[in-house]
Amino acid sequence: MTMRRIVVVGNGIAGLTACDSLRAAGFDGDLTVVGDERHQPYSRPALSKALLHSVNGSNADALQAHELPEPGHGASELLGVSVTGLDVDSRLVHLDGGDELPFDGLVIASGSRARRLREGAQGKGSSRELTLRTIEDAILLRERLASLPSVVVIGGGPLGMEVASGCLHLGCEVTLVSDGKPLARQLGDYLGHMFTSSAIRQGLRVVVGGKARLMESDAGTRVVLADGTELEADLVVTAVGDEPNTDWLAGTRLLVDGALRVDTRGRLRSDIVAAGDVAFYPSSRGVRRVPLWTSAIDQAKAAAVGLLKGDAAPEFTFQPYFWTEAFGLSLKSVGFTPMVGAPDYCEPGEDSDSMLLRWEDKDGSGTAVAINYRIPVPKLRRLADAGPSPRTLAHMM
Repeated sequence: MTMRRIVVVGNGIAGLTACDSLRAAGFDGDLTVVGDERHQPYSRPALSKALLHSVNGSNADALQAHELPEPGHGASELLGVSVTGLDVDSRLVHLDGGDELPFDGLVIASGSRARRLREGAQGKGSSRELTLRTIEDAILLRERLASLPSVVVIGGGPLGMEVASGCLHLGCEVTLVSDGKPLARQLGDYLGHMFTSSAIRQGLRVVVGGKARLMESDAGTRVVLADGTELEADLVVTAVGDEPNTDWLAGTRLLVDGALRVDTRGRLRSDIVAAGDVAFYPSSRGVRRVPLWTSAIDQAKAAAVGLLKGDAAPEFTFQPYFWTEAFGLSLKSVGFTPMVGAPDYCEPGEDSDSMLLRWEDKDGSGTAVAINYRIPVPKLRRLADAGPSPRTLAHMM
């Protein structure tokens, strides 16, 4: 079937990249992108990094500083519009207000939303539970932090640690609540301990207390730990994961056990592909969802070509890239995480907090990590693939 009308659902980095990639691959037909946020695409990772380290300046300046370059794909943009459903047989995307968009090809890049500990009316959550997912979330958090409140951050993953680091940097009294060792689930005990030790030295209070829950009253919000211990703070921020935005796909037969599982070219069927936080992709570690900024970009490039060229398109191969900044440590990682045990290779950097590390995996692949170490990402990728020989690694430096 000749594709003359392609609809992209989602105007984040996956949707933007899909539009650009479709044009780069030669698609010159009608292209429409639908996004429920009213903004042009912006750098979502920056919301928990640079943006939280200063509450000075206007909110408009904060938004503008993190907007991505003006799109050049020439698509018709429907911003601030929600998608409510999909008719795969008639090839129609249903929009709020009753409008419909016909398509020959569809890119699902609807992303994910912050998971909440408390769900309120219509699943919107409690107004007292702050999360950080959108630019509006970041602006609200900036405004609340201006008075330097005491803060409890729930969640010991990268987002929780970055938020806690930003709040501490501003001068707030901060407690981090985690159901396990911070960052251990994502990066392994070795790196988790490194970040946690640095955080504690800088004044972060870390509480490992199992699953936490929120209790609300007229007096405010309390954090209740698994053993019944209660923590009070002026401000509670939860960073307990995300949920794919797939509600609008209910009843379409595209979901398998509630998950959007694509093939190695991003396809759900010949005329529908998916990419980004919403999609589960095959990898050497099984079918998995990898909600990372760079993974969304790589998947969207592959899915766009897969939609246009089918089996002639190259298969997508995972090599996850991840970075985080918190408590004076900047980490870049290439390869699958978490890592088990101590690294197999360590190259010291210019100071005591700077190092280049590598873990060897059972399947022969590797994970390379740079801590406060200046190294281009392509070189870090080569290091991950270099093999276990220290001589080979040293030759690359």
